Amino acid sequence: MTAVDTNLLIFAFHETAPENRRARSLLASVQRSPGGWGMAVTSVAEFWCVATRTPAGRAAMASDITQAEAFIRALLRSGGLVWETQARFAERLLDVALRGNVSGKRIYDLQIALAARDNGATEIWTYDRNFATVPGLKVVNPLARS
Repeated sequence: MTAVDTNLLIFAFHETAPENRRARSLLASVQRSPGGWGMAVTSVAEFWCVATRTPAGRAAMASDITQAEAFIRALLRSGGLVWETQARFAERLLDVALRGNVSGKRIYDLQIALAARDNGATEIWTYDRNFATVPGLKVVNPLARS
C-alpha cells in the first residue's frame, strides 16, 4: 500500500505549481494501484492549512475552503483512505523521535510516516528530500522517476 505525503497533494491541487501536471498524473496512477493507497489524517489537515491560507502579499494563492474540500472528497471517492492514528500513538511517536534524533518540524513527517506504516503502507511518496521516516516504510520521490 502506498501513502501520499502532503506536498504531492498540494502540487496536484495548485494548478500554478510547476509540479502540478506531474503530481496529478502520479495521483491518477496511485489511484489505479491494486495495492491501495491513502494519506494520514495529519496530511489532510496540513493540506487544508496550506491550500486555504493566504501567503503574505499573495492573496490570489489562497483557495476557497470549498475547493479544498472538493479536492479531498474527490480523492476519497477515488478509493483513497484516510488513516487515523493507532493506540499509544503519542508514546510510540516520542520513542521513534528520540531514537531517530528527530527535531523541529520533522516531527510532522514522522507523525505522517508512523500513521501510514501503522495502517499498512509500505512506501510513502513525497517530494521532501529530508522526510523523517520509520523502519518498514520506504521513502520514494515519484517526481524524480522518469
